[in-house]
Amino acid sequence: MAKNRIRRIERIEQNLIRIIQQPGADKGHPWPVRLLLATLRGFSAVFAGIVSVRRLFYRIGICRRYPLGCQVISVGNITAGGTGKTPVVEIFARELQKSGRRVAILSRGYRKRELPWWQRMFKENIAPPRVVSDGHSLLLDSEMGGDEPYMLACNLPGVVVLVDKNRVKSGRYAVKRFKCDTLILDDGFQYWKLQRMLEVVLVDMTNPLGNGHLLPRGILREPKRNLKRADVIFITKSNGDSTELRQQIRALNGKAEIIECRHQPRYLRNVYTARHEPLEWLKGKTVTTLSGIATPQGFEDSLRKLGAKVIHCERYADHHRYSAQEIIDAVNRADSHKADALLTTEKDAVRFPRLETTPVPVYYLRVDIELLSGTESFHDAVERICFRKPAPPARAVHRAARIESNRVESSRIESSRTELNCDGGLGETALP
Repeated sequence: MAKNRIRRIERIEQNLIRIIQQPGADKGHPWPVRLLLATLRGFSAVFAGIVSVRRLFYRIGICRRYPLGCQVISVGNITAGGTGKTPVVEIFARELQKSGRRVAILSRGYRKRELPWWQRMFKENIAPPRVVSDGHSLLLDSEMGGDEPYMLACNLPGVVVLVDKNRVKSGRYAVKRFKCDTLILDDGFQYWKLQRMLEVVLVDMTNPLGNGHLLPRGILREPKRNLKRADVIFITKSNGDSTELRQQIRALNGKAEIIECRHQPRYLRNVYTARHEPLEWLKGKTVTTLSGIATPQGFEDSLRKLGAKVIHCERYADHHRYSAQEIIDAVNRADSHKADALLTTEKDAVRFPRLETTPVPVYYLRVDIELLSGTESFHDAVERICFRKPAPPARAVHRAARIESNRVESSRIESSRTELNCDGGLGETALP
């Protein structure tokens, strides 16, 4: 009964997210939905006021920001969910570790299993953070540590992963207990309590700012003008043609270094046997999918691009905690459709209960970050964190921004010349 209630709530959540997530998706609905959206817009105005007041309190010193005496890098979003943050955290941690830093990742552990409220009331401020990995061993599963911290801990041996709502406390614990000298604040753009030296913000090219509204009417966590706080901006899920988005970003932030990347599939791995398959294995295969992530469409489309025939997609809410029966039902459904495999994401796979046998193989798609542009900026950022290279002066950053602006303008003029040549038969000499 409780499971059915949770499922109904998740369906409502998924339908609402579909309406508020993409620009234009909130148009043409019946009056009850329009009334709901109008109500949500009122709540968004209240939320915007709270965000502004809170930010003001930190800026003028009413709320304190704590230094920890080590390097702190924040990786976060200006929108809610689905930007591909975890692989970016992973690539930063891996590169910093290669450079000789002792790295710890500080995560909130969203939707981890919580203690009963009466225990949280008395223990939350004094209990140590949960240690998902001490850098040598995995100490917690995804249920107790959260799916994203657990996934990072699995993929980053040698990196400490801690979970606690109070990231100041977990940061101090990492420095004192594990002698860490570099902390990565996972999902930290809105966590102003902890001072940081580098602010990294991710912008999803497929849906940069949603419909422009703040939560809960849209997906913005704070006004888009606050993007000006970012030192480095990652354009994720890029197709290589980001000229228009770069112009939008430059209008909001003229100083940040811009790095462009995409999520690149690497291989398939069996959830239960750990067997690997190359991506070529998917070509011509009939598959079903199971996912509980913020943007499942991107995952499903990537399988189609790899040559798979996707015949059924089962979607759950983001961070859904699967029961054994749900996995059994999904596997049996794939078998009844005569599918060659059931495919899921790595983030979902860490939440799968253990099964002894399955009638069809169950694979997850391993995805890494591939830098398309701004590789030098990324390595410069890592070197600055490691004290190998000073931060670029503001004059140099603005000069780089002007160069990029000129490049964009030249591209636009060249495009106009090509259009005139095609439409009017004019050569390039016809333009002034």
